[in-house]
Amino acid sequence: MSITFRVFLGVLVLFALGLGGLRLLSGPPRHGVVVGFQTAVDPGKLAQVSGAYERALGQPVTWRKFDSGTDVITALAADDIDFGDLGSSPLAVAATRQLPIVTVALISRLGHGEALAVRNGSGIAGPTDLVGKRIAVPFVSTCHYSLLAALRHWGLSERQVRIINLSPPQIAAAWARGDIDAAYVWDPALSELQRTGRVLFSSEDVGHWGAPTYDAWVVRRDFARREPGVVAAFVRTALQAVQTWKSERARLTPASPQVQAVAGLTGVDAAKVPALLAGSDYPDAAEQAGLGLLGGGLARDLSATARFLQSQGKVDRVLVDYSPYLDPQWVRQVAAEQGHMQGQILDQKQDGQR
Repeated sequence: MSITFRVFLGVLVLFALGLGGLRLLSGPPRHGVVVGFQTAVDPGKLAQVSGAYERALGQPVTWRKFDSGTDVITALAADDIDFGDLGSSPLAVAATRQLPIVTVALISRLGHGEALAVRNGSGIAGPTDLVGKRIAVPFVSTCHYSLLAALRHWGLSERQVRIINLSPPQIAAAWARGDIDAAYVWDPALSELQRTGRVLFSSEDVGHWGAPTYDAWVVRRDFARREPGVVAAFVRTALQAVQTWKSERARLTPASPQVQAVAGLTGVDAAKVPALLAGSDYPDAAEQAGLGLLGGGLARDLSATARFLQSQGKVDRVLVDYSPYLDPQWVRQVAAEQGHMQGQILDQKQDGQR
């Protein structure tokens, strides 16, 4: 059989199979919900390792770990995942590129969990010592945005330092080889760098300087339209994880089984997990639903982030309005449920006092 005839037969087969056949040829069909996550430590990881999401959603959940927000964006664009964990900087980029996604809940307002580490012996004692130094950071990440914002805060330009685009695993390797002087990154890479370095400043500091950053859960729009009950259950579980952590945090130690499980999931030293959990701020459902966040403020923050990234040549435009990429209905629903439950508890306490 000639090569030409075999190709001709192959085309006929694909035509007969249609798009459904192409999906079959691309790999096995997906079952359940597929969630893309990153390795930052937050209360949602406690729910993840406990199986709380699977119980709440009533179906299997496939968890896919990513090294950066850029990789999460690629997976969302390709419809490889349904939910994704995105920092506010890559979220601003994704919205600017008009990806078919919407933000349904915040994971955290970032604090000590992301920071600029400087190498021992690098000669970096303060901000001005960064001039001419090699600084690694994952591009289009919240760390990248925070680094650029910090340089602006100190009156330094991007051209005065040597910024290198590396993923967190690549950063750890480059640090070990002595190829870089500093890096802005999150755990577990951050903890690795601190063994032979120190933190110069964190994202909490940058937030105080006027450039706050967030981690958020986003979902593909088509999935949200098709499975609103799943989205509601997912958001409810994510926010309940914060409440559970707040009630149990005093009892969590590096030896706690759930802390050990989070350490195994993220690659972070278990001894650092409790402190990392406490290192960021976690707005509750009512605050997230308010005008300061998903109710409007986050859209302004995303616009400010996009304008700054445009000034740095990272995006080519800024949308007039970023609110279409926020959907507060899910956190409002949880806030209403939690308010109703709190009212019931208060009524029960008052009945018991009568």
